[in-house]
Amino acid sequence: MSAEGAVAVRTRYQARPGRRVIVVTDLTSLRGQSRGQVELPLRLYWSGPSPVFDLDVPYLRRWLYQIVLREASRPEDLTGYLDRDTLIALWPELYLPRGVRQAWEELHPQLRAAAAGAA
Repeated sequence: MSAEGAVAVRTRYQARPGRRVIVVTDLTSLRGQSRGQVELPLRLYWSGPSPVFDLDVPYLRRWLYQIVLREASRPEDLTGYLDRDTLIALWPELYLPRGVRQAWEELHPQLRAAAAGAA
């Protein structure tokens, strides 16, 4: 449980072998930045040129969301780096492992609806 009281569940789905997907139970608990620069910690982003992402650049914003959704290991990773409205808007465009997409859409049908509406 995070400081804001957000609860996340560890699902049966895998983001990758050995790492189960975690999903917040309430999307309103996602209160990360929606603009500006964000630096991801080493536990989430360990490769690439820089752990700093400019959320005002569309491809960097998508990249950050994909990384956090795939690599999150605790609720604070989700609540601290993701924003509810941004997640819903980006959902149809995100390239995610099947397990990540299934886990989030199973718990939050509005994400599935957003993806269907974009198709």
